[in-house]
Amino acid sequence: MKISVLQMPVAFARPDVNIETLRRMVKTAMRKDPDVLVLPELWRLGFYPRPIAAYADEDGAESRGVLAELARTNHVNIVGGTVANRRGSRVYNTCYVFDRTGREIATYDKTHLFSPSGEKNDFAAGDHTATFRLDGVLCGLAVCYDIRFPELIRKLALEDISVLFLPAAWPASRLSHWQLLTRTRAIENQIYVIAANEAGTDEQGNYLAGHSAIIDPWGEAIAEAGENAAILTARLRPGFRQHIRETINVFADRRPELYT
Repeated sequence: MKISVLQMPVAFARPDVNIETLRRMVKTAMRKDPDVLVLPELWRLGFYPRPIAAYADEDGAESRGVLAELARTNHVNIVGGTVANRRGSRVYNTCYVFDRTGREIATYDKTHLFSPSGEKNDFAAGDHTATFRLDGVLCGLAVCYDIRFPELIRKLALEDISVLFLPAAWPASRLSHWQLLTRTRAIENQIYVIAANEAGTDEQGNYLAGHSAIIDPWGEAIAEAGENAAILTARLRPGFRQHIRETINVFADRRPELYT
């Protein structure tokens, strides 16, 4: 499986600009013939204009239409980052996943909301996890702050995912946490972690960290961006996850009776 991560430079509160940026980056990324394209968190708006309900995409309709079209016309799987998605009176931070035919095959609402920034006041938390198959490979989803909750990622690993997709809008002030946590989750769960961050600034003008990465189950970054807009492409090695698990079989050595 060959994966391309789009580290988008997101224009704050300008969905028209961001959709055009997405189209340009997809066109460029497809020159390397990836199997999967991965977008960052809140790529349509940035992180994040207030009141978010005024900017949110009603039922994700515009975003879903764009992503489905790009998947279908390019015959590529898309893990569509997240969008502010208004459903009824609530706004969710939602990831949509599309297969090569443009069919929506999974959705995930961010479950852990970042209380220091007041995210809980603006978004509703999701109530389910998500796994799905891309070209036969079992994958899971987490979003940004979710990576700080090892219980969530271990639950997905116990469902035997091979790849975790992690869209994010992570700030430069906590870059070291981003790098440590993504590698740690890959190592302890023996999975690939595809970490797709934004480039640019957030609502307060704080720089986002960039440094998207494709991390293997040994914790090595097989591709990593800097702080500016970038497209990362790398091929995941067939059988490498199984090799790691046979080398150090932490799942066979677990003691779940002690953990409850």
